[in-house]
Amino acid sequence: MSVMSIEKIVQQALQDGYLTPAMEAEVGRICDNANELSIEEYMALDRLMGALLTGEVMAVPRKQFINVMEELVLTEAIARVAEIEATSETSLEVGDIAAYALNRLPPLYATTEEGANYQRQHAKTELQELIAQQISEAIARYLDRPNFFPERQVLGKNTGNEILRQVSNLLQDYAPNFERKMQS
Repeated sequence: MSVMSIEKIVQQALQDGYLTPAMEAEVGRICDNANELSIEEYMALDRLMGALLTGEVMAVPRKQFINVMEELVLTEAIARVAEIEATSETSLEVGDIAAYALNRLPPLYATTEEGANYQRQHAKTELQELIAQQISEAIARYLDRPNFFPERQVLGKNTGNEILRQVSNLLQDYAPNFERKMQS
């Protein structure tokens, strides 16, 4: 998604009837980087909040499904990284190792708890060796890589809070007196 203003994002959400996770993230980024929001931005956030509360705009959930392979790879990667870090001076980045392995393993998506349990069982019986092999290769590659981009920025660490609470908190943080100003 290209860089947009809060007003354009809200306008797009009102037009589509949906607020996507990318739109939500962009609003958060703008608010985090702004010293002070304009009255137009406050009004747009207030309009968005109202539209979310009335259902005129629906917040698209981040995920309505899970990739069970992610949890299996992360569990294996964390165990292996902890082992290596405990016995050496080497420091490894779990996210880099997991991403490398995940790019080389089949996804195991599920939309229900039953489906996720089935996928876990399938992976443990059919794919455990392949998972371990990909984690080993990921660690070897990680240890052998040049340090090209030390300034890399890790993807946003969103806590998964609901958009309504986020918008409400943004309004309270950046405009504690906004409603009073609007009414006077």
